[in-house]
Amino acid sequence: MNIRINIAIILSLLFSLTVFGQIKDTSINIWQCEINYSYQIPGGDMATRFGNNSTIGLGLTYKFSSNWTAGFEANYLFGGTIKDGSSILDALKTETGQIINEYGEYGTILLTERGFYSGIKLGRVFPIGGPNLNSGIVFNVGAGLLQHHIHIENKDNNTPPVLGDYKKGYDRLTNGLSLREFIGYQYLDNKNIFNFYVGVEFYQAWTQCRRDFNFDTMETDDTPRNDYLFGVRAGWILPLYKKSPNEYYYY
Repeated sequence: MNIRINIAIILSLLFSLTVFGQIKDTSINIWQCEINYSYQIPGGDMATRFGNNSTIGLGLTYKFSSNWTAGFEANYLFGGTIKDGSSILDALKTETGQIINEYGEYGTILLTERGFYSGIKLGRVFPIGGPNLNSGIVFNVGAGLLQHHIHIENKDNNTPPVLGDYKKGYDRLTNGLSLREFIGYQYLDNKNIFNFYVGVEFYQAWTQCRRDFNFDTMETDDTPRNDYLFGVRAGWILPLYKKSPNEYYYY
């Protein structure tokens, strides 16, 4: 009985936030929950370390009736190509190029790229070519933290030289301030059924290695880096209307 009551309360809250109807031409205040994917090409110092990567992310944006927007986002970054990582574990390898695990066998080591971006964003929607005044060309800029590192994965976790704190001496953990720009198109369906955005983005980050010591080079790396990312991003939008527009056509 209590479970049914709780479910009913949750559904009532969701229904009160999300209005199902047809929006007539009017610009309104909207909370936009966003799920997105992007494919990115690195530039600058980042291109010497990694190949192309992908991100998946979540965002929350508030669009004012004036079509100005403000929000925040968090994106998880991952890729499979490490350009300068082929030699970082050389000191641990045998003459045959293998690393021995705790059982005296060859350990299986996989190097991949991992990271994230988290930050705030401000922008505006220009209602051009959309079904209503909440759709159109969208532009926003943001600032936040970009972080990336070489992810060292040891199958079965049985190779001590790359486990626990030891792997930190090889992973090149790097982060710093990042700016980002996005321009694209946002579509909010009149019937609130199909809502999305798509566009291109550009990141500029001023980063530095955050490890005290790199085991393979036997020195500290405090060289400033300029990391860039160019990408194409697409996202699904769940609009949450706090307040009903002035006019609707209900079914």
